[in-house]
Amino acid sequence: MASMVQFRARRGSAPAKAGSARPETQRRKTIAVNAVVLIAASALAMPVAIWLLVAQAALPFVIASAGLVGGMVSLSLHQRQRFDEAALAQVTTLMGAGLILTLLDPRLGDSGLALTLMGPVLAALLAGKTIRQLSWLATASIILLSGITALFGLAETSALAQPAMATGAIAFAVAVAVIIHTTHHINAAFVVQDKAQVSAYRHLFEHVQDAVLRYSSEGELLFASRSAETLLGCPRYQVQGTALAERVHVLDRPLYMTAFADANMSGKNRTVEVRMRRDDETSSRNIPMFIWVEVRFSPVVEDADEARHEVIVMLRDITERKDADANKTEAHRAAEEASQAKSRFLATIGHELRTPLNAVVGFSEMMSSGIGGELSATHKEYAGLIHQSGKHLLDVVGMLLDMSRIEAGKFEIDPSRFQPDEIVPACLSMIETTARNKTVSLSTEIEPKLPEIMADERACRQILLNLLSNAVKFSHPGGAVTLVIKRQGQSISFSVRDNGIGMAPMALERIGEPFFQVQDGLSRQYEGTGLGLSIVKGLVELHGGALRAMSEIGMGTTMTVLLPINGPATKMAETATVLPLHREPAAPKTSWQNEKRKAQ
Repeated sequence: MASMVQFRARRGSAPAKAGSARPETQRRKTIAVNAVVLIAASALAMPVAIWLLVAQAALPFVIASAGLVGGMVSLSLHQRQRFDEAALAQVTTLMGAGLILTLLDPRLGDSGLALTLMGPVLAALLAGKTIRQLSWLATASIILLSGITALFGLAETSALAQPAMATGAIAFAVAVAVIIHTTHHINAAFVVQDKAQVSAYRHLFEHVQDAVLRYSSEGELLFASRSAETLLGCPRYQVQGTALAERVHVLDRPLYMTAFADANMSGKNRTVEVRMRRDDETSSRNIPMFIWVEVRFSPVVEDADEARHEVIVMLRDITERKDADANKTEAHRAAEEASQAKSRFLATIGHELRTPLNAVVGFSEMMSSGIGGELSATHKEYAGLIHQSGKHLLDVVGMLLDMSRIEAGKFEIDPSRFQPDEIVPACLSMIETTARNKTVSLSTEIEPKLPEIMADERACRQILLNLLSNAVKFSHPGGAVTLVIKRQGQSISFSVRDNGIGMAPMALERIGEPFFQVQDGLSRQYEGTGLGLSIVKGLVELHGGALRAMSEIGMGTTMTVLLPINGPATKMAETATVLPLHREPAAPKTSWQNEKRKAQ
């Protein structure tokens, strides 16, 4: 009966889908066979009906003619691929014959009414929803009409009452034969389809990459796919009972059993990652080998009130992914250690170089000033070169120390309120000599009535000085550098614009990387360490600001720094308090490689 319900839900006049192709084909064949049965039965009854017609009994001839016409109409519609209409013709034939017999038989429960009830049954087996509804509506009408006829005795004196009973019995027998034939063939089609589906599902489970296991509600293993043998390295019968749980690593066993219990008793889907033992018959060493397996527990919930449920378990080997994650974590840790070692090296070498460099700069300045005695012109020139080189090295050491402190998070800023334009004269005076030597003009465009900014004044000077130094260094002789300061929303914008060599788009993407220079290599034209913009970016981020760059090769560069007016610190009075609702526990930092060695 369940097959009938599924069949009626799927079929229609449209071509059948792949899943219901066989039942639909069988339905169409059954409609054709039923039409042939009606035609054959009517044809066989026709000689007798004609003989009775001569004997003044027209009812058998009418019923036989109705069956013959109905069968031929149904067969014709079937040949035209109008299958629902062909089924409707058969239903109409049965119910029409039942209506005639009902009207001629004065009793309420007669053979005509029984024949009428065969119509909805046949419609339920062969037709669609609309035809089924119409058949039941027509049946109700015929039953009502039969009741009225029996109540008022409209057919009590009819001479055809006895022939109607005999003819109805024969017609009812034919209708029962048609119903039995239809039910048998459609159920047979569904039996074949159900077997095919079971075989297809079993084939799928046997050859799917993930291992599939099915447990009963009592925890007994009912099915294990062939892929489980490949995953676990043992025959399927060796995972019966609690054998699978015993293969789980002892440290992961509580997690596995808890997840299984949640699925079995609570009906919850659970996914866990555990280590399982894989057998290797080719290995000569008696050492267990463990692999990482993702286990998915899916309960089969047919009744929510059940205390226990069947559980479908899917096992997937994720050892490669775990190894890749472990390697990635190890590489990240090594990179962090290398970065920390580099920062420590820079800080140490910077401190070690600063003391002797201060002595070199100091003594060369004393020699140039003649404190230790008057020097010749040549010696004075040498002392000046030593002093200049020493100051350059001190600047490089200072930048290395600043960069190492920023990367290590040890660079602390001291915000205070000041006017942004107050730091401009000092920065211009420090870069003025270099600009004059390259015949580069310096100019400023400062917006009037700028608000005070909350920032580290020393850090802001260093930002402006580095931006101006870069602009002058990469400007052509006779070029121009412009400093623009204005308010932009809730930030102060410091822009340094030049018309120098410019940068390519690829270089713009790497702005702020330590030691990056547009012109790299030993033959580069412009000197420098590549730390200036890195320090600028670090100081800007410490203030909660942003660094932007726009450039085009040969047309110059514009570097813009946006610093928030209210400073880097977030004021709780200006923001809403965020209440943490749930805090995930920190994952234990264990190494998969170390755990694997322990397991072995």
